[in-house]
Amino acid sequence: MLERIAILGSTGSIGTSTLEVVRQHREEFEVVALAAGNNVERMIEQVREFSPKLVSMATEDAAERVRREVSSEVQVVWGTESLSLVAQHPDATYVVSSLVGSMGLPPTLAAIEAGKKVGLANKETLVTAGHLVTEAAKKYQVPILPIDSEHSALFQCLNGERKEDVRKIILTASGGSFRDKTREELVGVTKEQALKHPNWSMGAKVTIDSATLMNKGLEVIEARWLYDMPYEEIEVLIHPQSIIHSMVEFHDGAVMAQLGTPDMKVPIQYALSYPKRLPLQTEALDFVKLARLDFRAPDLKRYPCLRMAYDAGIAGGTMTTVLNAANEVAVEKFLHDEIPFLQIETIVEEALNRHQKIENPNLEEIEWADRWARDFASSFNV
Repeated sequence: MLERIAILGSTGSIGTSTLEVVRQHREEFEVVALAAGNNVERMIEQVREFSPKLVSMATEDAAERVRREVSSEVQVVWGTESLSLVAQHPDATYVVSSLVGSMGLPPTLAAIEAGKKVGLANKETLVTAGHLVTEAAKKYQVPILPIDSEHSALFQCLNGERKEDVRKIILTASGGSFRDKTREELVGVTKEQALKHPNWSMGAKVTIDSATLMNKGLEVIEARWLYDMPYEEIEVLIHPQSIIHSMVEFHDGAVMAQLGTPDMKVPIQYALSYPKRLPLQTEALDFVKLARLDFRAPDLKRYPCLRMAYDAGIAGGTMTTVLNAANEVAVEKFLHDEIPFLQIETIVEEALNRHQKIENPNLEEIEWADRWARDFASSFNV
């Protein structure tokens, strides 16, 4: 059966990799709708190659520039609300949610409510509102297939296993661009240094989160919702080679791991084609050249963002919403040279300390907590 795909975030790293998978398997996948920010040139290229029926851009100006360059048969819309039009396109059977940040939550929920399969690369959707998303998925009987390499690995290791046989799940982390630096050496590091990830090619925000280990903290919260696991059974290990993407330990002592080269097309394609495995043009893992696999436990004093993520997840309620929103603002400030690297964690911690938690929040309360955290983080000065 042909999978008809809508992509939220088509011009980003996950979106472009998804389209590369489609390019290799035209007989399996068709693109029907695309959404992006303001990357007009790349969107025009994508529309000309994949001929979607609907395109969404962030601003009216970007939409108009796209509209002038593509066929009149392509509907071009703009604005945040138009993301849900892409997510609920009547011809789409599958929605890839790869927007960066909490803006991915409403259209992902819209896709679920429309009965679309969801390939999830937007961590913030589950971090911000995991209870609402998982409840909706159950209500509408919609599968959520993880696209992140670590969660794809866990999904594959758990496939066919009984949950009661699992002792713990182990998320691996590269350690990011500063994994070999002490905290003292982090004083004064630059944006350019932070963006040089040693293993992966990712967007700027995710690359900075990798350097603070907040990315892994968000994945811990994701894992709690994707696999219904308590936080004490979710472990993080730093694995510099990024060859083992994650592992599952069972009660009998067996450990199952998923290995592969660091190529995001692999987990993307598996999420799109599941339960089939399609051939993929990618570098094969060469065990002869693979000299060693190293692991170490993360120091939570060295990586306080990971500690804060665990604490926020355990506290529950709107704490994870605040964690995510404050971090988004702080990272953006760092990328705009407004704050030093280490102030990212300071802003997040202060937001968590000042916030009055709401238990079991509804969508409106989540949106309020998100705005509160953004306002706080934007105005906070050390």
